[in-house]
Amino acid sequence: MATTVSESVAVRRGATYRWGLILAGSLIVLAIILVKSSALSHRETVARLFLVYSVLVTGFELSRLLAASFHSRTMRDCYKAPPEYEPFVSFVVPCMNEEAAIMNTIEKCFAAHYPAHKFEVIVINDGSTDGTYEVLERARERFPQLTVVHWADNRGKRHGMAEGFWRARGEIIIQLDSDSYIDPSTLRHLIEPFAAGDVGAVCAHADPANATKNLLTRMQAAYYFLSFRILKAAESSFMAVFCCSGCSSAYRRSVVMPVLDEWLGETFLGKPVTWGDDRALTNRVLKAGYKTIYTDRAQAYTICPENVRQLLKQQVRWKKGWFVNSVFAAPFVVRRYPFVAFTYFIPLIILTLLTPFVAMRALVYEPVVHGTVPVYYLAGVFGVAALITVYYRFVRRENRYWPYVFVWSAFNMLVLSLVLFYALCTIQNRRWSTR
Repeated sequence: MATTVSESVAVRRGATYRWGLILAGSLIVLAIILVKSSALSHRETVARLFLVYSVLVTGFELSRLLAASFHSRTMRDCYKAPPEYEPFVSFVVPCMNEEAAIMNTIEKCFAAHYPAHKFEVIVINDGSTDGTYEVLERARERFPQLTVVHWADNRGKRHGMAEGFWRARGEIIIQLDSDSYIDPSTLRHLIEPFAAGDVGAVCAHADPANATKNLLTRMQAAYYFLSFRILKAAESSFMAVFCCSGCSSAYRRSVVMPVLDEWLGETFLGKPVTWGDDRALTNRVLKAGYKTIYTDRAQAYTICPENVRQLLKQQVRWKKGWFVNSVFAAPFVVRRYPFVAFTYFIPLIILTLLTPFVAMRALVYEPVVHGTVPVYYLAGVFGVAALITVYYRFVRRENRYWPYVFVWSAFNMLVLSLVLFYALCTIQNRRWSTR
C-alpha cells in the first residue's frame, strides 16, 4: 500500500511539474508577443525589414517546437517490427589519427545487444600518422571478426565511408565517426524502423561524451539537444530528416549503393566536395523516394570540440556542407515535399542567410551609429532561448545542461552567426580541417 501511495504522489508531482512547464512556456510566448508588439510601436527606429525578420524567425522557432512535440506520436508506427526482424548489420568506421578513441568505438560495437553472428565491424584507417595503426592491430587480435583496411595515404572521410559501404555485407549499414559510439543496449532501436520497407535512413540521438570537460563542451551539450531533439525531431515528424548525423546513423544498403558513385564524385563549382558527407548522402536517400527519420530511442555519444579553434573549424565545415547541400536538395524538396519546403526548408535557408546581417545591424550598427541598445533584439533571442529551456525540461528532465541553452544562444549570436560569412567566402577551400 505504501508503494502505491508513493507512486501516486510521484504521478501527481510529475503532472504538476508538466503543467507548471506548460504555464511557464505560455507566459514566455505571451512575453515574446508583447515584446514584438512594443517593437511595432517603435517602428520609426526599427527598420521594417528587420522587424519582419524578427517576427518570422520567432514564428519559425515556435513552429519547430510545435512540430517536435509530435515526434513521439509520429514515430509509433516506426516501431512495429516483428520480433524476428534481425537483419545482418555492418558497422562502418572510417578513421584518421584517432588512436585515443578508436578502441572504445570498436569495443562498443562488439558489445552490441545483438546476435554476434548477425553483425560485422569494418574500420578504414585513412592514412593515419599517429598510433592508430598499432591500436587497430591490437583490436584485430582481440576481435578476430574485425575487418581493418589500412591505407598508406589519406584519401578523405568520404572515400573511407565508400570503401566500408562497398565491403559491407549487411542489409543495414551503420555509419559511425571514429570518436563516436552507440549505447550497446539501444542498438535495436536504431535497426527496428527498417522493418518498414520505405525507411531508407535512421539517425540516432547523439550527446557529447565529454560534456563535462569545460564551459564550451557544456554549451555544446545544450546545442546537441537543440539540433537533435528539436530540429531533427521536427523534420522526422514529416519523415524527412535532411541530415542523418555522420556520428551515428544507419542506412539501408540497397538504397545507398545505387547512389554511392554519384555521392562519392560530388562536385561544387568544379571542385570535389570534402565536407557535408552525411547531409549529402541523406539527401540522396530522400531524392530516391525513401523516408529518413530520427529516433531518440537509440542513444549515441560523440566527442565534441574542447576548444574554440576546433569548434570554429567544425562549424565552418558544417556551414559549407549545409549551404552546398541546400542548393542540391532545394529542387527535389520543393517537388516532393511542398509543405515541408515552404514551411521549413526554404524559410530555414532564408533566415540562416539573413541572420548574420541582422546580428551585425542590431549589435554593431545601431549601437555605434545611433547609440541605441538592441533591447528588442536581445529580448527576442533570449525569450526564444527561455522557451526552448522549458521544452528541454519537459522532454529531458534528467538532463542538467539546459541552462547552457542561454550560453549557446549568446555564443551563436555573437560568433557563430558571423561564421557563415567566412564559410561562404572560403567555399573553394576544400581542406577537411578536422583538427
